[in-house]
Amino acid sequence: MRIALAQISSSADKSENLATVAEYVGRAAERDADLVVFPEATMCRFGVPLSPVAEPVDGPWGSAIADLARDAGMTIVAGMFTPGEPRDDRSRVRNTLIAAAPNGSVTSYDKVHLYDAFGFEESRTVEAGTEPVTMQVGDVTVGLATCYDIRFPGLFQTLASQGASLIVVPASWGAGPGKLAQWRLLAAARGLDSTSYVAAVGQALPIDPAARESGAPTGIGHSLLVDPLGVVHGELGTAPESAVFDLDFAAVDAARKSVAVLANRRF
Repeated sequence: MRIALAQISSSADKSENLATVAEYVGRAAERDADLVVFPEATMCRFGVPLSPVAEPVDGPWGSAIADLARDAGMTIVAGMFTPGEPRDDRSRVRNTLIAAAPNGSVTSYDKVHLYDAFGFEESRTVEAGTEPVTMQVGDVTVGLATCYDIRFPGLFQTLASQGASLIVVPASWGAGPGKLAQWRLLAAARGLDSTSYVAAVGQALPIDPAARESGAPTGIGHSLLVDPLGVVHGELGTAPESAVFDLDFAAVDAARKSVAVLANRRF
């Protein structure tokens, strides 16, 4: 499999962001990628009201992603926001990944672990998902996770137990002291925990000063590809950019034979 990591910087304009997705899908297609992964909040950056931009997965924005996947002949994973159930008279959204395949099928995952940390309270406006989700890219099972999920090894081991050899983690990582070191460490650890490839794709460092000043987790870049033994095979910088990697899934089989954490775990 050939995977493209598309590290973009989303704006507050979902039409503008869709055009950016189309541009990066074109770049991935030129390099014959089978799968292109965009960050969390690709549809619209954090730091602005999200209920007005939320749409069902089969709404106009999600349908445009599905059309791009079909036209490009590759699977696209991107972060969007879908309507959630209100709570205490407060509107909420779901922090959703759309995974659109070239055959027209669409899978979605709602972020399970909400970012109630470092002074941010995602659960105030976001309804949590409840189920792990995998999808197929050719004959490869791919697990879906989002940003703060990367701090929870159980999800990654569950996805691996469900057959995932690759787990993609779109993110909009919050800046702050030690956060880059944590991002690197967590991505490598989740590769080891699950003996899977981990493609952790973050929002680039924001270009818009208003985004940087919002106090929201708007991204630091440094997207990573980690192998099943926790070795980093590539890391991007802070600016918008993309990279393509070839994955050898024999490495997953070899890792699971030599470090049989999935077979040996007891809890």
